[in-house]
Amino acid sequence: MARPLEQDGAVYRRRDTNFWWMRYRDRTGILRKESTGVRDWQAAQKKLRERLQARDGNILDIVRKGESLNFGQWADFFLENYSKPPIREPKTHAANLRATLHLKRAFAARRLFDVTADDIELFLRERLCQRVRTKTTNGYNDRGTIKPATVHQELRVLRRMLNVAVRKKLLPSNPCSSVEFPVAIKRLFKPHYVTWSEQQRIERHSPPYLRNIVRILTETGLRINKELLSMRKDQLDIANATVWIPDSKTENGVAEVPLTPIAVDALRNQLSIAGPGDWLFPSPRTIGHPCRSVKKVWRTALRKAQVSYFRIYDLRSTYATRLSAGGVADEWVVQLLRQGNSDVFKKYSQMKLAMKREALEKLNRRANEMLVSQAQSASVDGGFGTVLVQ
Repeated sequence: MARPLEQDGAVYRRRDTNFWWMRYRDRTGILRKESTGVRDWQAAQKKLRERLQARDGNILDIVRKGESLNFGQWADFFLENYSKPPIREPKTHAANLRATLHLKRAFAARRLFDVTADDIELFLRERLCQRVRTKTTNGYNDRGTIKPATVHQELRVLRRMLNVAVRKKLLPSNPCSSVEFPVAIKRLFKPHYVTWSEQQRIERHSPPYLRNIVRILTETGLRINKELLSMRKDQLDIANATVWIPDSKTENGVAEVPLTPIAVDALRNQLSIAGPGDWLFPSPRTIGHPCRSVKKVWRTALRKAQVSYFRIYDLRSTYATRLSAGGVADEWVVQLLRQGNSDVFKKYSQMKLAMKREALEKLNRRANEMLVSQAQSASVDGGFGTVLVQ
């Protein structure tokens, strides 16, 4: 009678090593022998069970490849297959390249399987202590310490990189799930809702072209750099109150955008000060080119208006919040934002509470200004006392 095949495998000792070894048969019946890499018998048994589970799930070759794959090889594979367009936008790929440059310096020589949560936390703490280094004609200059938001972006890239490895069964779990970022970041990727009073103060302390930008963004929700600053005059259709966006961040962004009367007036004012040329916002330094950035003048305007700094891109979320608070259906807000995914709308319109508080404060101010006789007449009319008499 033939001897039955050993299906469960075994853990055993070898004379020439202190590590436990394991033997098992793959799905084709071939006997495999390999080191567990551990000296503890319980850990060796766990390693054997993982091998048998991978064999039964038909992913044994993938798991074995993942253990022999180092971090640098996987980072290059990730950038080539999961970061470049059309999988991701060009700017996202550029950010991934910058983050991966620092990640490979720390983990390139390690096996992908050996990167632990403690290693990642140590990397984050070391990065937070480093200084920004810029290259000039005279050499390298060390500036201030790296911002926590920059290091957090590197952690987000690493998390996604390892999540893809988990999906491919190259890792059993993502070690980033056990990592706690050592620095609390204020308002990270949380949009700021601009109240009407803040917008008026900002406009009073802004130059004319920045005032037009603020009004256009809050009335149309355009993207500041990709769509507005690079806009040509021939994209405008003032007669029909529309503007054509030929190039955007996503495919859904290429569309015709309707304009409100306030946006039309702001565009007319900008046309009058733009001067000759094709660009609606020409560069003050480079003739024949559009304006590239308004970060410096935006920061100055906020400082003069005594408003805490927030990104000018948050004016896009203010536009979405005002639409939503004004009763526009969420589906239409997504269409007006020109977003393909409705989940993105939640990020832009999460400041409804601030707008409600502003409305309640305005209601209380008007109620305090009412005469006593007007308040009495309002209660006699059978109302609940929440609607003011005009």
